[in-house]
Amino acid sequence: MIVFLVNGKEQRVDVSPDTPLLWVLRDKLGLTGTKYGCGEGLCGACTVHIDGRPERSCITPVGDVQGKKVVTIEGIPENHPVKQAWLAQEVSQCGYCQPGQIMSAVALLASKPRPTDADIDDAMSGNLCRCGTYGRIRRAIHAAGGRRARKGGSRS
Repeated sequence: MIVFLVNGKEQRVDVSPDTPLLWVLRDKLGLTGTKYGCGEGLCGACTVHIDGRPERSCITPVGDVQGKKVVTIEGIPENHPVKQAWLAQEVSQCGYCQPGQIMSAVALLASKPRPTDADIDDAMSGNLCRCGTYGRIRRAIHAAGGRRARKGGSRS
């Protein structure tokens, strides 16, 4: 039995420890916001937070999250500045990559509330968007960073 926290709730799953976390989240826990993209950790569609760090769930064995805290896109509140900026900047086109993009952006702003363009490029470089909305993504991150600063810091 593998026990870990997902979005603040203890989960117990009886699966092989080498099962990718992505499939446990989607198939066992019903958290389908985290998307399957490449299956090799290259596109970022499956990004979740593990103990506060953005990680690719398609290449993370569930056994590696034993006793850890996992946050999925469903665990990011609707009123979070990143989600609000995403809507305000009309970032999504097809939307498929957006959960992973948002998870990476939330992690970036938690560590750097006022990131530079270079910070954004570095933090988001592992997230691909086939629709090419990178300019809107950058604007949304800057907007969310400014909003977070006005609201009093880098709390999530």
